[in-house]
Amino acid sequence: MQLAQVRGTVVSTQKLPAMRGIKLLLLQFIDQEGNLLPRYEVAADQVGAGVGEWVLVSRRAIAPHPEDEKQRPLDAIVVGIVDTVSVDKNLLYSKKDEYRR
Repeated sequence: MQLAQVRGTVVSTQKLPAMRGIKLLLLQFIDQEGNLLPRYEVAADQVGAGVGEWVLVSRRAIAPHPEDEKQRPLDAIVVGIVDTVSVDKNLLYSKKDEYRR
């Protein structure tokens, strides 16, 4: 898993039937010091994250074949909204206090 911040949403009106109803977010990855990296990813949102929130992203190496209607062709999924991050006993991020070191 990786840490990322939700930067926006992605809308696609033409997509595979298995992708209908899936909310897509534009994420920017975060390094161990809490800085935004120049790396972005589009991920499916499974937890209802909003713009500006820090999230946990799970990534797969290979997406399922698009003709397999039982599996969605996702290679990145938001699996959690981050409440706090501590590094070496120091608070790096707190959603509650909107604190960012």
